[in-house]
Amino acid sequence: MRKTALDGWYGYMKSHDKSALWDLLHPDAVFESPVVHTPQRGREITFKYLAGAEKVLGGPGFTYVGEWLSENGAVFEFEKEIDGIRINGVDIITFSDDGKLITHFKVMVRPLKAINLLHRLMGEQLAKG
Repeated sequence: MRKTALDGWYGYMKSHDKSALWDLLHPDAVFESPVVHTPQRGREITFKYLAGAEKVLGGPGFTYVGEWLSENGAVFEFEKEIDGIRINGVDIITFSDDGKLITHFKVMVRPLKAINLLHRLMGEQLAKG
């Protein structure tokens, strides 16, 4: 059994177990996308975006290249190449006061070509339902 949301995130990134991701998200979790203007509020939409991102970015070639931890969160820098475009970004994760759930998940991506590519691929993934 996981002890903290950080442990849970590490576990999810290894297992890709969607039920583990769902259990990790606070009911009032907020997701901030690099391409959607407004924060997406609630576990269901946060889960949908994170599960979609895992399908688009996950798998071979995805790697975390940096990690910074704080008392109530973590920042992970990631890289992935898709269609010859090198995507570089960060996941900024905030945990609940008890450290057991993810309350806020923000993704920032560079360069512009990568943002445009992710915008298209995530749009296609989210349209699938």
